Amino acid sequence: MKRRTVLGGLVGATAASVSTPNLNTSAAPTVAAEIPKRTFGKTGVKLSVIGLASGRFHLTGSDENAIALTRRAYELGINYFDTAHSYWRGHSEEVYGQAMKGFRKQIFLTTKSNKRSRKEAEEELHASLKALQTDYLDLWQVHEVARLDEVEKIFAPGGALEAFVAAKKAGKCRFIGFTGHTDPEVHLALLKGFAEWDTILMPLHIADPLYLSFEKQVLPVAIARGMGIQGMKNFGNAKLLQQFSVAECLNYVLSLPIHCTAIGCTTIGQLEDDVRVAQSFKPLNQEQMAALTKRAERLKGPLLEDWKKNIEPKISLLDRPRYDGG
Repeated sequence: MKRRTVLGGLVGATAASVSTPNLNTSAAPTVAAEIPKRTFGKTGVKLSVIGLASGRFHLTGSDENAIALTRRAYELGINYFDTAHSYWRGHSEEVYGQAMKGFRKQIFLTTKSNKRSRKEAEEELHASLKALQTDYLDLWQVHEVARLDEVEKIFAPGGALEAFVAAKKAGKCRFIGFTGHTDPEVHLALLKGFAEWDTILMPLHIADPLYLSFEKQVLPVAIARGMGIQGMKNFGNAKLLQQFSVAECLNYVLSLPIHCTAIGCTTIGQLEDDVRVAQSFKPLNQEQMAALTKRAERLKGPLLEDWKKNIEPKISLLDRPRYDGG
């Protein structure tokens, strides 16, 4: 599902609507306010509270559009850029490599590997560095860990963790972390098995507290460990937008004790919507956040969060309805 197809008006009262610029130009309304920054846990790095994720670059229509989107994000003050070697079969990294010429040293760049052995992960790191046209990563992450048997492979002799530790020691990456969105128990197993993770990436959004909640189970542990905490799935792959505005979704996530959240955009209009929300962000209190989650009751569960493990066997993901809202 596309993240959203209607631009500008979804932001609501936090920003006025503007026309969507052509992706092939960087011309756009001048924005004076800055995107807030937070210190990324024990890394000490200050990151913009929203970062550009390249997971949907294949939907932008062309390399030129994806490059323009990346450069516009930098112009607007985003300094956190997320990708993975698996995105667009490696091509998202190549797009970043082209787009970031001239400002690579000014931004925080992360990519990910879903390989579970040391040998394969090291091979993929070499390919990622080449595609990104850089000799180091700011953050390298074990990507999309979904099952406990994968955790065992990662930690086993010859497992991927060895590649990550060695890469950090060699200066090929400054920090290491892991990602996943399937099962909070898997995140907890990764945290229990290794004390030196610098960062964590997990799904955090209005409806998450209602079903297999990363916010309730994993976030407190990451906070206690002083980790750099990244959010994702802010809009529930756009499905939350049938009930909530872009501003409500982002304001909820940014009101959590996290440091940044990755946003997947396909147009400059979407990007600028998100930037305006971030620029005008004011933390929600606990009552406001609880009220938003209560409104998500009718959406909760595996039909919404189809990226999570299904613990409701009576519900088939094949029954997932079509959602309006982009």
